[in-house]
Amino acid sequence: MKTDLKVKLLKHLTQNKQDEGFTLIELLVVIIIIGILSAIALPSFLNQANKAKQSEAKTYVGSMNRAQQAYYLENNEFVTDITNFGELGLGVATLTENYKYGLKDGGNTKASVSNYADPRKKDTEDIDTDSSLKAYQGVVALGQIEETSEATTLAVLCEAKKAVAIDGITGEAQNANLDGNDNPQCADETNWKQL
Repeated sequence: MKTDLKVKLLKHLTQNKQDEGFTLIELLVVIIIIGILSAIALPSFLNQANKAKQSEAKTYVGSMNRAQQAYYLENNEFVTDITNFGELGLGVATLTENYKYGLKDGGNTKASVSNYADPRKKDTEDIDTDSSLKAYQGVVALGQIEETSEATTLAVLCEAKKAVAIDGITGEAQNANLDGNDNPQCADETNWKQL
């Protein structure tokens, strides 16, 4: 190959490499698009952490409800005192990193019990009134199936409509709530929703 041809080829190749790449405007457009997409997606991602923490409470209170039903079947009474919580045989701690779990007597003449999960402050047993987590309440009561007139235990799981920090309500403050047919229900429709 002639040297003149080699020089022209090298000149042509180096000139093409200078023309490659992004302009400043193209880079700014890409950065703006990424910024807009992240601003839209960020709140959704941040809320996922709370949902994960709240799923713990849903699971535990649901388990407490089922354990209360089994305990009533065997002993003809509910566990209504937190000191006897171990008798439910759940293997669940009453204090976790995010929630404080408890139970209390339904306060009705019929057999009933309220199980609850309230957000807790780190390193204390106190309820965290500044928490962005929701409270949960489970109600188990002795009821009757209308079609067969058989006595059985009925349960309901309720979630606070608002986080405790946003004028939400705690489960510890709620008694078991029964309707006119002694069926368990959420404490009130204003603050709680049935799951």
